[in-house]
Amino acid sequence: MKKIKTLLIEDSGLMRIMISDALRSDPEIEVVGTAINGKEGAKMARKLHPDVVVTDMLMPDFNGLFAVKEIMSNNPLPIILLSSLGKTTPEIFDALNAGAFDFIDKPQTKNPEDFKNELKKLKDKIKIASGFDSNVLNHQQNKVNTNKHTFDKNSLYHIIAIGSSTGGPRAIELIVKQLPENLMVPVVIVQHMPERFLESFAHRLNTLVPLDIRLAKRNEALKKGTIYITPGTDNYEIGLNEKGEAYFRVSKKTFKEFNNPSVDCMFLSVAEIYGTKGIGIILTGMGKDGSQGLLKMKEKGGLTIAQEGKSCVVNGMPQSAIDIGAIDYVVNLNEIPGFVMSCF
Repeated sequence: MKKIKTLLIEDSGLMRIMISDALRSDPEIEVVGTAINGKEGAKMARKLHPDVVVTDMLMPDFNGLFAVKEIMSNNPLPIILLSSLGKTTPEIFDALNAGAFDFIDKPQTKNPEDFKNELKKLKDKIKIASGFDSNVLNHQQNKVNTNKHTFDKNSLYHIIAIGSSTGGPRAIELIVKQLPENLMVPVVIVQHMPERFLESFAHRLNTLVPLDIRLAKRNEALKKGTIYITPGTDNYEIGLNEKGEAYFRVSKKTFKEFNNPSVDCMFLSVAEIYGTKGIGIILTGMGKDGSQGLLKMKEKGGLTIAQEGKSCVVNGMPQSAIDIGAIDYVVNLNEIPGFVMSCF
């Protein structure tokens, strides 16, 4: 069996040894080299031709973002980012937008159990990333729509719900940049991501487009033209208050595929509350979260869309929804915003 050639970029000598040794213990992974900063790492990537690059984000002189930009501009490769707790959040999204595959929390040596768990996540990410074609990202548009849309007052649809995981931040950014500033419906986004990153993600998007983008809050009523990102602390769903207004509430349900946040949880509630007036979109991501919720939306007469596989970073979630017959349309990522707006 061919091993996955992996390059590690990490400035701490101790962490380089510990992470390298842990990766080498996996029979599917070969550490072909280590580097102490982004500049050296980019040079080694050109020389060693690894299958996957793992880089720390926080390094002196030439950091992880430097490495991502250099590698993606010269020889695109799947790059996994290691994020130190609370120190590199803004740069994470810059690196993802520059083409990085995904990120995880950097393993911490203080707690052996946490260190072991994070290393397992890293090994799993490496195995998935090894099958990713980084050139997919070169075909994704990244521009802001400055045009207004003429909305049909009798439009059938009253909400857009989006679910995503690995590769989602970049895909979501592409979509929201293309939505018109006079958007007449709320948009609810469920992105698999650690809680501490979601507020920064919402803030980043808010700086890029004129629309109001915020974290959803429990008991908050949904407003037209606002884009909500659900927190990662709970499974959020939509209910109706005594005035008949749609609002966010925390669900007590747990789900097999993913929790906190669960895409299925949100989609199932959209199916019940909005019925034929809901649009559900499943984007790039690992696993099957969202497929059951989309199936319910379709059964209730809503419109369901899956991102086309060849434009996905990981085609797990879209394909699982397609496989169970939950999808009305399969659409390339670049075409999703225009396709959705054509429904209004």
